[in-house]
Amino acid sequence: MFDLKSRVAVVTGATGTLGNSICLALAASGADLVIAGRREDRLRAVNDQVASLGRRALIVRADVSKYSDVQELVERALEEFRRIDILIAGAGVNALHPARDYPLEDWHKLMQINVEGTFLCNREVGKVMIEQNYGRIVNISSIRGWFSAAQNTVAYSATKAAVNMITRTLACEWARYGVTVNAVAPAMVASGMHMSTPDGEVQQMDPKVLEGIAKRTPMKRLASPRDICGPVVFLASDAAGFMTGQIIYVDGGASAWAA
Repeated sequence: MFDLKSRVAVVTGATGTLGNSICLALAASGADLVIAGRREDRLRAVNDQVASLGRRALIVRADVSKYSDVQELVERALEEFRRIDILIAGAGVNALHPARDYPLEDWHKLMQINVEGTFLCNREVGKVMIEQNYGRIVNISSIRGWFSAAQNTVAYSATKAAVNMITRTLACEWARYGVTVNAVAPAMVASGMHMSTPDGEVQQMDPKVLEGIAKRTPMKRLASPRDICGPVVFLASDAAGFMTGQIIYVDGGASAWAA
């Protein structure tokens, strides 16, 4: 039920720590991969790791906020593999600012990458899946899409709430075509000691902030990339064939406690 052999998976945001881990988990489950991201050097590193597991991979440099890049990503995937069975829409960025001083430039970039980029990937890959009458889409959301932090996350929270509604809406619209659309919503991942910023740089997180998040989590730790990979593989597999429109919170109990 969890076997992904003969499946082709497109992964965006593949060059981040979580995206890299997801690529390897899918490959270990048998999938061939189309690895997409903005940094070609990092794409090649992920490609080498996938190849070491005996799976085929295609690397595509793509900025998901650009429609032409998303179109090229889909076209190259079809040229190489003739089909797309799985989409993991994991590209995303963050920028932390108080709401009253939030720069509009960062607001627009988060909306373009996190919201518009997710929608464009879902839409363009969804067209292929509808023609195939089969597909598994997994969007990477966040617990911030359901409840906010005390400060500095107004834009990020808004984008992830939008990702949740994109997920639910497309799930209802495409269920008749054999396409499922779900999301995994993690709490802070241990690799989140840094975060991707709108300009593509990496920003270190304050260790005291991370410590506070762990203390507020019932399991008293941050998530590891491995914690997220299992649910992603599950939703990408036939084991989740009757699940669609679901937001799976992988958060060590944080959302239950907050409720």
